[in-house]
Amino acid sequence: MQENLELEQLQIPAKDKVIPLIMLLVGTCAIATTGLFIRISVHEMSVNATMFNRLWIGCLAFTSLNVLQTLRSKNSDQASIQASEPETSYQVVDIALLGIVAIVYFAGRFLWTFSLSETTMANAMILNGLIPFFTTVGGWLFFKQRFGIKFLIGLAVAILGSVTLGIDDLQKVNADLITGDVVVPLSSLLFAAYLLILEKIRAKFSSLKILLWRCLIGTALMLPIVLWFEGDIFPTTQLGWMAVISMVTIGEVIGHGLVVYSIKYVSSSFVAITTLLEPIIVIILAWIFFAERLDSLTWVALVLMLLGMFLANDATELVPEKLPSANE
Repeated sequence: MQENLELEQLQIPAKDKVIPLIMLLVGTCAIATTGLFIRISVHEMSVNATMFNRLWIGCLAFTSLNVLQTLRSKNSDQASIQASEPETSYQVVDIALLGIVAIVYFAGRFLWTFSLSETTMANAMILNGLIPFFTTVGGWLFFKQRFGIKFLIGLAVAILGSVTLGIDDLQKVNADLITGDVVVPLSSLLFAAYLLILEKIRAKFSSLKILLWRCLIGTALMLPIVLWFEGDIFPTTQLGWMAVISMVTIGEVIGHGLVVYSIKYVSSSFVAITTLLEPIIVIILAWIFFAERLDSLTWVALVLMLLGMFLANDATELVPEKLPSANE
């Protein structure tokens, strides 16, 4: 399946990647706001309750979107188009991977939410920059992905930009925050695994279906935890409700929805590189809305990250040595 996916990505013309790339960047911007909403939520609820509300509200949102998509396909020309296409057949491994990707995402996001209650936003964002490294190494080790020198240079430049952004913060390591700082890399490792598995199943499942099952399985896993350990499960103030609803609509529906859509057209490793932009986006939002100062290191980091993305965004960087023949 991985070889077929690489062939599909290599055959997509550059012009047809423009829209997915724009969607990926918009999705990354939306996901970047999630940390802010989590910080608001954990002041009112526990980490468990925050995660549970994010998941069950996400179930409602994605169920509604899946129903609307089904109704739309039945009442439009999409029905006739789909009828002429071969029906997608699901194998046991596809269903298993759909469940695994939901569990891995759940575990990674739970640790990410926990880390935000144990460390600073800056430290969490900086250490989260390990995602593209883990994704690239994982793709090479477990899925036999091969990367050209241009992609690897782009990856290194983008990570250098992330390190540049966090130079000041790395000099302010606090022993009281060590728990959160240790949890973040583990969260990054799980999110990298999520992206790699997602890349494999995206060819079989629609983005809305993946997101729905991810939330359904996550809610089922989270429900006994909150019922057993938590007293207050739901937000108690208007601000708390606004935080969790915004977390879902902006972070899940718009953010992860666009990222899952785009991963069919770009590699998981490149998607991981775009996650490095999240702390930059948070800083720029603070500059726009709270008039916080942007220092020179921020601009240098932004330039390096964008340069790294430009170098890495080349479909030919997936080396096609093992592409299948036309009969395979």
